[in-house]
Amino acid sequence: MRQPTTPCYVYVLGTDDGGAMRTYVGWTTDLNSRLAAHNSGKGAKSTRGRQWTLLYAERHLNRSDAMSREWHLKRDRPFRRQLTGT
Repeated sequence: MRQPTTPCYVYVLGTDDGGAMRTYVGWTTDLNSRLAAHNSGKGAKSTRGRQWTLLYAERHLNRSDAMSREWHLKRDRPFRRQLTGT
């Protein structure tokens, strides 16, 4: 019998870093707690010390799909620029 899968999310965060918009791409199983972690300084090292907002999220059925999509979004700068309006 196959185990139920936990939905995973790929997300793009944005912050205004002194006039220049920055983005961060990641994946998680809980968007709200992950955003709270980034904003409290407990997220990825590159996100510490900034206030982030959720710009975009996608739901995936499993971790493998989410991680694959994360890899692609990290390399899709035109898409991330479009999200920030720059």
